[in-house]
Amino acid sequence: DPYDNGMELERYPDPYQRRVKQLLCDYRNGKTASAGGNVNNNIAPENVFCGVGSDEAIDLLIRIFCAPGHTSGVGEAIMITPPTYGMYKVCANVNDVGIQSVPLTADFDLQIPEILAAVTPQTKLLFICSPGNPTSKSIPLSDIRTLASSPLYNGLVIVDEAYIDFSSTPSSTSLVTEYDNVVVLQTLSKAFGLAGIRCGFAIGPADVIQLMNNVKAPYNVNKLTSDAANNALKNTALLEKNVREVLEQREVVGRKLEGMEFVLKVYPSDANFLLFRVKEKANEVYKMMADRGIVSRFRGRELHCSECIRVTIGTPEENNKFLDMLKIVYGEATKK
Repeated sequence: DPYDNGMELERYPDPYQRRVKQLLCDYRNGKTASAGGNVNNNIAPENVFCGVGSDEAIDLLIRIFCAPGHTSGVGEAIMITPPTYGMYKVCANVNDVGIQSVPLTADFDLQIPEILAAVTPQTKLLFICSPGNPTSKSIPLSDIRTLASSPLYNGLVIVDEAYIDFSSTPSSTSLVTEYDNVVVLQTLSKAFGLAGIRCGFAIGPADVIQLMNNVKAPYNVNKLTSDAANNALKNTALLEKNVREVLEQREVVGRKLEGMEFVLKVYPSDANFLLFRVKEKANEVYKMMADRGIVSRFRGRELHCSECIRVTIGTPEENNKFLDMLKIVYGEATKK
């Protein structure tokens, strides 16, 4: 019977997802305390927006803080630091907002003086992906502090932490109550393994979060998603066990990639994936593997990522299949 349920699905969900927000705050505040952070910087539910993945938060922030009009030669802008997550550009384009760009260094570090020199009065949002996608590198909190406290930039610093639970760098959530211009994006899609429920968060100053709540659709997060999110946030011991297993496998896969003569570089990783460079034909290798059911990501068109492939860490069996197939396919691709 589809109506025999304990969630009262005939009723609308809580539009503000209060239980989910409190559980998230409890977990993140506990992580801050265990890392030796200042408990006076704890976040509360009024600091949390709950949305349909962190992508909804990206779109809302652009709609709220950036005036459109780029195609007409007016309007405001976001700034990105490529190579980075593609949705910042997508949402800016959809909302007719300008895109300013200051690339990362070849080692995937921020160029802070260049960023602060490039911002203009039209720059309203600065997106920092940490750990980066596809770079897999975390940005130090000291860099976020420098940007947030600079008199040269008057917009918001948006720190996208989709992969933060795989990193040893503390979360920027500890900065949210210290600075009035830092917003942190997080998701249940990665470490929590719940990409299918589409649940993400923006964590920021209460006035920014209130604006996001005012603009969002009334019931953006449904009861089924809310129930799954509640269960996940009540069982963080399982999350941390799964993260430990991923980190162990990340080290194993990294070592094996480094032992392959055609792999030129395996980048250090703070995420649940590895970025590595092969000698040649990375795109062909990626396509041939995908045709045989092993899906990775070709990243060779991204800045500083020539001949690079990105692979997500899976189970030991999945990882071994990937490694075995990589050796076979690379040999075939380079004989053509």
